[in-house]
Amino acid sequence: GMRGWLGGSSGINAEYGEDKEHCEEYGRMLQADPTKVSARAKKRGLPQLGTLGAGNHYAEIQVVDEIFNPQAARRMGIDEPGQVCVMIHCGSRGLGHQVATDALTEMERAMRRDNIVVNDRQLACARINSEEGQTYLKAMAAAANYAWVNRSSMTFLCRQAFAKLFHSTPDDLDMHMIYDVSHNIAKIEQHMVDGRQKTLMMHRKGSTRAFPPNHPLIPVDYQLTGQPVLIGGTMGTCSYVLTGTEKGMHRTFGTTCHGAGRAYSRAKSRRNLDYLTVLENLRAKGISIRVASPKLVMEEAPESYKNVTDVVNTCHGAGISDKCIKLRPIAVIKG
Repeated sequence: GMRGWLGGSSGINAEYGEDKEHCEEYGRMLQADPTKVSARAKKRGLPQLGTLGAGNHYAEIQVVDEIFNPQAARRMGIDEPGQVCVMIHCGSRGLGHQVATDALTEMERAMRRDNIVVNDRQLACARINSEEGQTYLKAMAAAANYAWVNRSSMTFLCRQAFAKLFHSTPDDLDMHMIYDVSHNIAKIEQHMVDGRQKTLMMHRKGSTRAFPPNHPLIPVDYQLTGQPVLIGGTMGTCSYVLTGTEKGMHRTFGTTCHGAGRAYSRAKSRRNLDYLTVLENLRAKGISIRVASPKLVMEEAPESYKNVTDVVNTCHGAGISDKCIKLRPIAVIKG
């Protein structure tokens, strides 16, 4: 999921109470059942709470570069270019990974039983109402809840860090949260199909929910603008905040892109890119970077990805989400 924010209040409880209004699902899926999460998954997740993790996950300090829709931006607390924001991109860590690994084994058995054939092992699946399907959905919801708490913990820590550095409080720094949205999740939603309302199981894998203005499931603050959508750029490139549209609701069941998408595989990126060059390029742009491992830098280098601006302009042009704000990074933290 992604979390983009400016700032809130001190103490994790007061802070979370204010933030959850601005989370997809209000930060909690009710169908979660922790008894469906294996002991191994819990063991992996426990020490990782409040951490970013590897891959393309990051925390960035960003500056507002361009505002495309001043009214919508103002609802989000963005008034002018030059404002500072923080974007956190991370998920359910080892816990979610293990939930998926456990489910793969179960689903492969279920597929043999129910004669379901797919052309790639990674597309393993089960019927929604089968025991395997229900077990997975309850465990996945628990992993999603872990991810919200994880991002909430990092939001708290980040606010504390800013407050300490500037000898101030998160409140005085106006560090309120804009939005927190998931991008690897399956949920039951109501959508129009052939002119009729239907109940669908929406799988958003590497894609983001983008509900339109006046939708009952988005916060009061964004009823007029549409749901904020956070599009993370690649290390050292720009990021965007978009808003959901009515057209997207009909064309893509209220869904838009999640980020740029890879142009090269991770292995190819490691072979072809030298991490010192990648770091030097970032430094030349005036971007500070803290990274856990050099290997990560090559895999996630901007060269490994498609151009995020092209991807966002395509979504905007297709009308499935509207451009609101463009941000550029001044500091990147990975791993």
